[in-house]
Amino acid sequence: MEAACTSSEALLQLRENVRAYWGYDSLRPLQQEAMECVLEGRDSLVVLPTGGGKSLCFQAPATCLPGVAVVVSPLISLMKDQVDSLLSCGVPAAYVNSTLSYQERSDVARRVRDGEIKLLYLAPERLVQPRTLEFLVAAKVSLIAIDEAHCISSWGHDFRPEYRQLALLKEVFPDVAIHAYTATATSRVRDDIAAQLHLREPKVLVGSFDRPNLFYRAQRQDGLMSQIRDVLDRHRDESGIIYCISRDKTESVSKTLNEAGYRTLPYHAGLTDQQRRDNQEAFIQEEIDTIVATVAFGMGIDKSNVRYVVHAGMPKSLEAYQQESGRAGRDSLEAECALFFSGSDFRIWQRIIEESTDESRGGALAALTAMYNYCTSVVCRHRAIVNHFGQAAPPACEQGCDVCQGDLDLVEEPLIVGQKILSSVVRQQQRYGAHYTALVLQGSQDGKILSNRHDQLSTYGLLSKETISTIRDWIEQLIGQNYLQRVGEHGVIQLTASGHSLLKGEETPLLLKPNRKTKSRSKAARPTGEKSWEGVDRPLFDELRALSRAKAREAGVPGWMIFNDAALRDMARRRPTTLEGFLQVKGVGRKKCQDFGDEFTSAIACYCREHGVEADLDSE
Repeated sequence: MEAACTSSEALLQLRENVRAYWGYDSLRPLQQEAMECVLEGRDSLVVLPTGGGKSLCFQAPATCLPGVAVVVSPLISLMKDQVDSLLSCGVPAAYVNSTLSYQERSDVARRVRDGEIKLLYLAPERLVQPRTLEFLVAAKVSLIAIDEAHCISSWGHDFRPEYRQLALLKEVFPDVAIHAYTATATSRVRDDIAAQLHLREPKVLVGSFDRPNLFYRAQRQDGLMSQIRDVLDRHRDESGIIYCISRDKTESVSKTLNEAGYRTLPYHAGLTDQQRRDNQEAFIQEEIDTIVATVAFGMGIDKSNVRYVVHAGMPKSLEAYQQESGRAGRDSLEAECALFFSGSDFRIWQRIIEESTDESRGGALAALTAMYNYCTSVVCRHRAIVNHFGQAAPPACEQGCDVCQGDLDLVEEPLIVGQKILSSVVRQQQRYGAHYTALVLQGSQDGKILSNRHDQLSTYGLLSKETISTIRDWIEQLIGQNYLQRVGEHGVIQLTASGHSLLKGEETPLLLKPNRKTKSRSKAARPTGEKSWEGVDRPLFDELRALSRAKAREAGVPGWMIFNDAALRDMARRRPTTLEGFLQVKGVGRKKCQDFGDEFTSAIACYCREHGVEADLDSE
């Protein structure tokens, strides 16, 4: 392919297409730079968080270039969602996978040969088949986009061996630019992606890993089902995901919630393929509110209106957590991410990793420790995530997490409490675990403590007014803040260099007060996102959302694919009653205006008359 040039004319065409097809007047950070790489025919590696608009980076320029863009996608459901979304915007797109009949695949091939398709979605294993490559070489390929590109790296959190075959693309298509896209990739993973794909001097674009529209909360499990229900109650009639570590937990959480009147379904690898497809479809079509799943669920979900993601257990890494929690708020509206963890989560993952034969076990254990430190820390959650990915910390998150909102109550004299705990560890000769240390500090009459004569220690009973659970929490927090460390297979706790500084009074930890359920829950207010609701007529929004869902049922697609919540809020803010005004709504392009404009503007006009409210407002 001859490299295109990003002249002012080309950029003008690009922006016209973005407005015409997707209804956007502006682009998000780094999107234009990523699109320019495509138009120039230069290899690129783009890392943007979930919801950052990665897909548009290759979809929009593909509409400007001659030929067909080949998109590598890992899951059938993801292909279908993206192609359906493109078709609803008026962009000619198709996919080829096992769900199509021979005749349907032949029809797609004919349309590609005739130049009728702008984007063709394929799985990696299908793309590298000799017949597919031979067919595409004969076609005019404008670009190759590799979605979920972290799957090619063994250092990534979701390595997939079939992605390694993509290394041959540069040999087969030496003149076609390759563009890799992912939501989560450390510098090591980015380097590996570029190397595995044989990218030539790629432009590497890394967006901010901060998701300011997400509210992060991390709490130690204390009545898990009640904690989960609190989140669901804050988001009645809204879509959400609950992640569990095991299949059994997935089933039990879903069953308990259904018995309490919530609408959920489970999703895990133990279900049949048909059951998984049916349950996922029920979630996508909003026949249920919540999907309760293992991490087997999610990569193929292109659902923009997920308003909450709950982790009923700690993920194995911050990379995994950022990917999974990032499925909330993809429409850039506010959403909640609640993580409920326990010390046993750490031990479960640690055992799984240590029993594996993977060469990267050391890295996996380090990632697990970083995840646990995030859970037990008392610093801004947004700051902690961004720092983990090597980026400068964002400004204060303005109550965008439990720490900055003040949900966490801190101990008034943490230095004294910390010194008591570390002193006991030293006097126990740093040979015992966290639970044993908690028993000593609480003044337990446990037989082992008495036989070791540790009831004679000066630290025995120093925290007798506290529960074992509270003392254990403080020990875990000191481990998370690197004042203590676990050593060996039995998890013996020992002081670090920072721990010795704490004993001398040179450093002060941050420790949380014991959980107080009533206080915690009264403070756990729903992230309101009042700014995104500013000027929105909420009853009208509800009516328009119901209309959007009705049109979606007629078309056999999810409601958000007709108009997402952001577009519906803008409609309820502007209240357009003409097609010209309807086209000004963010997210309304020519095709959607043509398909739905008359019905929606009529509904808005009727509402405004019945309620005596002003129509056709200028919201700019």
